[in-house]
Amino acid sequence: MPLPDTMFCAQQIHIPPELPDILKQFTKAAIRTQPADVLQWSAGYFSALSRGDPLPVKDRIEMPVATQKTDTGLTQGLLKVLHKQCSHRQYVELADLEQKWKNLCLPVEKFRAILQLDPCEHKIEWMKFLALGCSMLGGSLNSAMKHVCEILTKDEEGGPARIPFETFCYVYRYLSGLDSDTSAMETEVYLASLKENAARKNGMIGLVDFLIPQRKI
Repeated sequence: MPLPDTMFCAQQIHIPPELPDILKQFTKAAIRTQPADVLQWSAGYFSALSRGDPLPVKDRIEMPVATQKTDTGLTQGLLKVLHKQCSHRQYVELADLEQKWKNLCLPVEKFRAILQLDPCEHKIEWMKFLALGCSMLGGSLNSAMKHVCEILTKDEEGGPARIPFETFCYVYRYLSGLDSDTSAMETEVYLASLKENAARKNGMIGLVDFLIPQRKI
């Protein structure tokens, strides 16, 4: 025989004082991030919250467009979330990185496809994984570097997206080294062509320094 529903009065129900704000922030984060699987993302959100880790939350709403080069579902905003979660360490464990990837509702097979571009065991240098992710977004090396600058920059969104030239060179050399069509000499000649201008800008390089706008016909 089912037990009767227990009736409580308002005075008997204790609501933790922090609960409303937690739920408010969670709701705003879910709306901003637009996860494909709310339950999977929520598990990652509250797990990170309980540990005091960076949350899997986008800075702003993105249009849910699949990447052009390969259909990974990956976006610059999601890569930026991963960067906030992982950049405090030089190397990240692959198991931990894969879990963070899953918490963003990204397909695991695409995560493994990215790793196949430069196979490694157990852990990977975070900057290299970020570079590989950006290469999946961009249709060219310069497009990938555009994403790198926009993720790493401390400039406001829509600004020059400047990063240290030393960081730019490191990532560019890494990605060009994976491209069989680009020789080491070509890479060094290209970077040398950018160095003098970067030196005049306190060792920084921004989008305007290496992206050449296409002329309209």
